Amino acid sequence: MAGVAPDSPGAVLQLIRAGVAASRSDVAKSIGVSASTAGLRVQSLIDHGYLHEVGAGQSQGGRRPRRLALRPDFGVVAAIDLGSRHCSVALFDMGGTLLRTRSRPLRIADGPESVLRRVHADITRESGPTDRLRGITVGVPGPVDARTGRVVSPSRMPGWHNADVRAEMARMTPLPVLVDNDANLMAIGEHTVDPVEHLVFVKAGTGIGCGVIASGRPHRGSVGAAGDISHLPVVGKEHVQCSCGRNGCLDAVASGAALIRDLTAAGVPVEDPADVVALAGDGDPTVTRVLREAGRATGEVLATVVNFFNPDALVIGGRLSGAEAFVASVRATVYERCLAMATEHLQVRVTRAKHLAGVTGGAHLMLEHLLAPERVNEAVEKGL
Repeated sequence: MAGVAPDSPGAVLQLIRAGVAASRSDVAKSIGVSASTAGLRVQSLIDHGYLHEVGAGQSQGGRRPRRLALRPDFGVVAAIDLGSRHCSVALFDMGGTLLRTRSRPLRIADGPESVLRRVHADITRESGPTDRLRGITVGVPGPVDARTGRVVSPSRMPGWHNADVRAEMARMTPLPVLVDNDANLMAIGEHTVDPVEHLVFVKAGTGIGCGVIASGRPHRGSVGAAGDISHLPVVGKEHVQCSCGRNGCLDAVASGAALIRDLTAAGVPVEDPADVVALAGDGDPTVTRVLREAGRATGEVLATVVNFFNPDALVIGGRLSGAEAFVASVRATVYERCLAMATEHLQVRVTRAKHLAGVTGGAHLMLEHLLAPERVNEAVEKGL
């Protein structure tokens, strides 16, 4: 909270959200001010709708203090998870609790203007008359420049290169809009469910992506390219062409789209990664073999990541996480190729946030943005 006074309303709200303080007396002790000053800060947060009193706390020898908590009904945030062929829209309250969610078919190839117009219509439809929508996060299945929020050279999003999603949405809403890569948001969502210090989240769906949590925080790197494993080379697959112009990239070898391509060529009728998972569940030998090969290729790339980064957990999400043959092959290859020290305490598992990882991460990102101390202080000062 650099640059934010420790006794400001925004800093006080952070203490309460973090569980450090639960009453006015806690606040006074935590920030080293008088009871009257702490009371004024808390009252300003109550008056502006951020906090409410939720009952009596434990007595410390006198009157039982009134417990303070964030008001979850202060507003709602919307989180959008865009895939190649689907869109999920979810609403969360200000405490991060899911209120409702809906998914529907949508083609990312229809381009940013068409897709975002439909997304905004979905948000408008889902948010009821009593909801006070405060912000929107959009997750896209392609690289996002962390400095500008623009989509950069996505391999499976025709028409989206250099798309300014925030500017496009600003034409439809005055609300704050955040944009991030879907795998980054999934990593954040997984971290809210299982808050380990260091986490690598692999999204294995139509494409392959990766999000990184380092020391409990999202790590995007210098410009937002951190974690992009999709175009790392797979040894022995130099003959496989990739949409990026190179050969042997992981995305061209092991993604859901690559599996559909290979299975279709082998005479297996599949149109979607969900079809691949379903056939694997039925014990189709060709599908199982292809999934194992894809899992091994993915595991070989991830072994380098694990050796370099040494995470607490390597989490597999996306549609292909539902195929045990794929997951087991990734796990076996990682343990085979990694240093024993790097895997001594490593969890290699499927997502616990499941299909809600992306929207959960999107909601968390927006809540951190809206409830940042400097933003709360500005709202209180301006009476917003």
